[in-house]
Amino acid sequence: MSDYLRKGFLLGLGAAVSGKEKFEQKVKELVEKNELTQEQARTVLDNFMEKGSSKKDEWDEKSREKKKDLARETGIATTEEIDELQARVSVLEEKLGVSSEENEAEVSAEKE
Repeated sequence: MSDYLRKGFLLGLGAAVSGKEKFEQKVKELVEKNELTQEQARTVLDNFMEKGSSKKDEWDEKSREKKKDLARETGIATTEEIDELQARVSVLEEKLGVSSEENEAEVSAEKE
């Protein structure tokens, strides 16, 4: 499955790069035909890049949300949940007067 996602991502990236190059070429042609000034062309390209960047950020956020939903559905703990549990364990260890190193040593001894 991850191979399909990777190929899809690469396909999308290739299409985006190709589209950007074609767009830049079209703007350059418009400048050469004096239908756009250099300043207008720069503004158009800047706007195009800004929209692309904001769309990328939007896609990244949607991707993160989808991953979190998938993790919840499959029962996989998120990084935030693991961090929260580690903090809670640290608090409990502190209250009990036990350090993580001591716990690890005890667990290792029990395994042997």
